[in-house]
Amino acid sequence: MAPKKNKSEAQSIGSKLALVVKSGKICLGYRSTLKSLRSGKAKLVLIASNTPPLRKSEIEYLAMLSKVAVHHYSGSNIELGTALGKLFRCSTMAILDAGDSDILSEQTA
Repeated sequence: MAPKKNKSEAQSIGSKLALVVKSGKICLGYRSTLKSLRSGKAKLVLIASNTPPLRKSEIEYLAMLSKVAVHHYSGSNIELGTALGKLFRCSTMAILDAGDSDILSEQTA
């Protein structure tokens, strides 16, 4: 099992996500994440902790085929939507362009 992340790491991910939303390009939602993975535009995929297992495994499989990193967000889909600054739930998202954030360099290391 992966080691537990503390609050400061979760907050740093949240602040980096906010910067990506402001300055980069993202896809929100299951269907658009699948489309971006199939077309090869996705650079990083985030999956909320309460995403159904079948959806989670399908996204992980497509990400493995297209050689894209997958980050399992520690919060629920409600918390992921809030971290993105949206007023709705978001179970999966894909980062197409990181903009000014360094989230891609941290996730691939």
